[in-house]
Amino acid sequence: MSDYEIPSDDSLRRISGQDLLDSEPDQPSGSSAPPDVSPRAQRFYDRTRTRIASYITKKGGKNGKASELLFFVPDVFILLWRLVNDSRVTGKNKLLLGTGIVYFIFPLDLVPEALLGAIGYLDDLVFAVYILNKLLRDTDEAVLREHWSGDTDLLEMMRKVLHSADQLVGKDVLNQIKKLVK
Repeated sequence: MSDYEIPSDDSLRRISGQDLLDSEPDQPSGSSAPPDVSPRAQRFYDRTRTRIASYITKKGGKNGKASELLFFVPDVFILLWRLVNDSRVTGKNKLLLGTGIVYFIFPLDLVPEALLGAIGYLDDLVFAVYILNKLLRDTDEAVLREHWSGDTDLLEMMRKVLHSADQLVGKDVLNQIKKLVK
């Protein structure tokens, strides 16, 4: 698989046979991340989930695919956090994961949430999923799945984001993200 190829259905396993693209958007499953994260990561998780839920409520769910995918943001952040602390992940990959964590936290990035609100998390999500996709080359998929706390299958979520990346953040931003992950 090339650096930025969208994984095929054959390379992604599904929890069930139904196509998750046709299912209803995931809703936040709770107000807090599981207890195995630091208080700082927990605060970021809670704050981000609240901002996203508020944004989507305010917009009346009219952002379609973007609204659906925004709900993945807090869980993807926590996944990066857990993986960077896992001894089975190589130092090189931890550096990449750390870059993803910093990108989430830094308020002024390619699509800044500091200026645009919750919609600004879309580039963070796309960047993180590109990192996770790269990680799958030399990290066992089971390690990623073990740390995933989202309600949707991890690889299905990644496929959705990669498949929609161009529409979510635009070609210019997507090209910048690809350069960052190289």
